[in-house]
Amino acid sequence: MRKTTIYLTIFLLIFSSCSKEDEIQLLDIVSEKFENLYAPQNGGRNQRTGQMEPVSGEFTKFNFSTGQITTSDTDWDVAFRATTIIVNGGVSLETIDEPTRTGNSAVYIANGTMSSVTDVDLMSLTQDSSNGYAVPTGGGNGWYTYQGPPVNLISPTPGKILVFRTNDGKYAKVEILSYYKDAPENPDAYTDETPYYTFNFVYQPNEGVTSF
Repeated sequence: MRKTTIYLTIFLLIFSSCSKEDEIQLLDIVSEKFENLYAPQNGGRNQRTGQMEPVSGEFTKFNFSTGQITTSDTDWDVAFRATTIIVNGGVSLETIDEPTRTGNSAVYIANGTMSSVTDVDLMSLTQDSSNGYAVPTGGGNGWYTYQGPPVNLISPTPGKILVFRTNDGKYAKVEILSYYKDAPENPDAYTDETPYYTFNFVYQPNEGVTSF
């Protein structure tokens, strides 16, 4: 009986040790700031004539896992062109130079702050569709507010956090800070260059984890 007890104790100690070694080690959540992502477009409203011209120009694509701009046709999560934001999921609206969706990215806009948005609402995630982009366009509809003449200023709407499912099924959240180069505290639409996105983002690199 005594030998059996000793052997059992040794087995449990070994099993416990192996179990601890086999535990999955979660990767650290990434929290960074990206400055001056340039996202120009051609066309739109002609400032001299007031006429609308066809919008075109390559979207600037971004990958959350690298935290960098990418030129890949497939390995991107979100892309920007002027005030328009698209995701690598769903379908294209067939605008000129719009990239083909090859991934499973999705997005929704949460009300709150970066610190208060702590979990992903999976039911709210949507993709671009033939009815429109998942991030609505137009001042006051999505991520920004437009203040018309005489200031003509584009400002990120306070309390709007973009929550993403990435191309490969991870999650990220974004707070857009500025649409003007070098993120001036008091931008001037006539002297500060656009469109240059500055934003904070948090990336959850662990598969299946929906909290930040």
